[in-house]
Amino acid sequence: MRVVIQRVQHASVTIDGKLHSAINHGLLVLAGYENEDTREDIDRMCKKIVNLRIFDDENGVMNKSLIDTGGELLLVSQFTLHAATKKGNRPSYIKAAKPDIAIPLYETTISVLENLLNKKIAKGKFGADMKVELLNDGPVTIIMDSKAEY
Repeated sequence: MRVVIQRVQHASVTIDGKLHSAINHGLLVLAGYENEDTREDIDRMCKKIVNLRIFDDENGVMNKSLIDTGGELLLVSQFTLHAATKKGNRPSYIKAAKPDIAIPLYETTISVLENLLNKKIAKGKFGADMKVELLNDGPVTIIMDSKAEY
């Protein structure tokens, strides 16, 4: 599981010209899955995401988590996070899980995040042509991969 986490002032997903979901202050999380990803990967990554101390405290120091701030979370599936670009100029997505594997992983991620935050999260639509808009706050952008040490 590979994620790009962005601290945002607001973010939204539009599909076919219609607003699908939106959040205010919180995190936009882009998530890509591999065939080898497991429930343990999801659990570990989700705990890390909601507990990352990347929000400012009263002294302007990044010392608070999404849980501490009560912020919102928008989760968007993005298979292109597993692009292989070593050869040629056309990325290969061979490592990205196919929908029959990725959709259950994505749905599990939604469930785990909602349980950890004790509230519903906003989400994209798996496989849709989404337009994602955001105002990155900071900017703060963090990349994590469940197969790498972090």
